[in-house]
This record gives sequence, structure tokens and C-alpha cells, in this order.
Amino acid sequence: MECLSPAKLNLFLRVLQQREDGYHELQTVFQFLDWCDRLYFSRRDDGEVRCHTPMAGVDDRNNLIFRAARILSRITGTHFGVDIWIHKDIPVGAGLGGGSSNAATTLVALNHLWNIGFTMEKLEQIGLKLGADVPVFIRGRSSWAEGIGEKLTPLEPLESWYVLLVPLCSVSTARVFSNERLTRHETKISMSDYSGSYTQNDCAPVTRRLYSHVDKAWTAMAQWLEPRMTGTGSCLFSVCRDRMEAENIALKLEPWGEAKVARGLNQSPLYTRTTGWL
Repeated sequence: MECLSPAKLNLFLRVLQQREDGYHELQTVFQFLDWCDRLYFSRRDDGEVRCHTPMAGVDDRNNLIFRAARILSRITGTHFGVDIWIHKDIPVGAGLGGGSSNAATTLVALNHLWNIGFTMEKLEQIGLKLGADVPVFIRGRSSWAEGIGEKLTPLEPLESWYVLLVPLCSVSTARVFSNERLTRHETKISMSDYSGSYTQNDCAPVTRRLYSHVDKAWTAMAQWLEPRMTGTGSCLFSVCRDRMEAENIALKLEPWGEAKVARGLNQSPLYTRTTGWL
């Protein structure tokens, strides 16, 4: 069974106060992209979970795909197992949510493959144990998000064409959030006031200071379009008028990293092939 696992953008990211558990309260808008990893699942009858594609820099037993499969297996007590392969296209540490997306796709796929029958809400509860971004990938709709990213309200931003630039570095989320220069707001903005014009990412200034590759890529992109940053990762993006403009700008950005053209989607590509699973 083949399933898609899409990237996401944070169309803005507002960092609020730090909580007692160490997490920060956030406000953001999540939108999916047509840029996807592909995961392949084959059911086993012996209860074994096996991931057959090595992930660079990640121990097989600690990657989110394996952890998602194991936690679902433990909770349900199923006698089924699974063989998993992945064609990885979304870069790691870029702020595109690839790992969280992989975990969500695994939960949704195995819920179907193992005939478990959990609701979307139940899978979101399980997914939150794996990462704050996992629930939105399970929900599969562009959303206004608060809390640590798990309090979701459906939203329909414009499905724009984007040019993306991923510099040749991986950003540490922990390093960014622990930096004393990170802006932390005491007040929220209102969802009713959000029109798409608020594009600030509070993590961008800190990330640019800490990672010279990101700063240089930002300066390069600013020659043609307004740069924005997604999440706390290295990936920068800009809104384009159409696909042609995005492709033209992408060619100019290639010296500063991996340049990519992608379309914003308000429904996750995971569900275009899995109608009726949840």
C-alpha cells in the first residue's frame, strides 16, 4: 500500500510565553504542499514492525515512522505487524514537518491496514505523543493552530504557488527556542483579524543569526521576492503570482541551496488517495 506524506508551511509563526513543561505557546497557520514523501506498507501476521529504509543520522528504532507503528501496536494489542519503506524527498531539519508528516501517515495507514477503526480524534491524541505537528497532518486540513500547535481550527488560505529555498544546513529547533534573543509575545493575535497579511515568523531573526547559510539564502531571495521562513527550520519561501514565476525564480536561487516549486494545498495529499479511511 502506497501513501503520500506531504510537507507543510507555517504561513506565520508567533511565539508566546514559555510553559512550565518547557514548550512554548504558539500561534500559526499550517498549509500543506504538493511536495511529498512516499511511504509503502505491507502487512505482516507476526506482530513485527520493520522499517527497511535507513534514515541518515537517525537510529532505526528512534525514527518517527517506527515509533508511530510501535505505539499504535502497543495501544491496540494487534497481532498484525508491518514492513515499511519510504522514498524520502522532504529534507530533514528544514521546518517542513517531514518527520511529523511521516508519523501521521503511518498512523492513518496502519489504522486502515490493521482494521483498527480509531477515529481521527483518537489518532490525533496518539499523534500528539510523537510531536506537536503530528495532529494537523492527521487532520489533513489547513488550520489556524494554537497551544503548542495541536489546537486546530479549519482555515482556507489561498492555495498559492511558492518558490522554496532550502540552504545546505539543518537547524536545531531546541537551539532556536532556547536563544535569549527569541521574541516572546505576551498577547495573541485574533484569528478573525488574520487576513494573510501577517507573515512574521518570530524564529527567523534568531535563525538567521545562528546559521549563516540561512542568512545568505534570505539575502539572495530578497533580491526578487519577500522571504519568509517556515517553522524553525532552514527552509525559506515566497509567494509567487503563478507557477511560471516560481520556476523562473527557482532557477536563480539554485546557487544558495535546493530550490523547489510547490503548490499550497488546503487538503492534505494523503487523503486524495484514501477517501473514507477516517
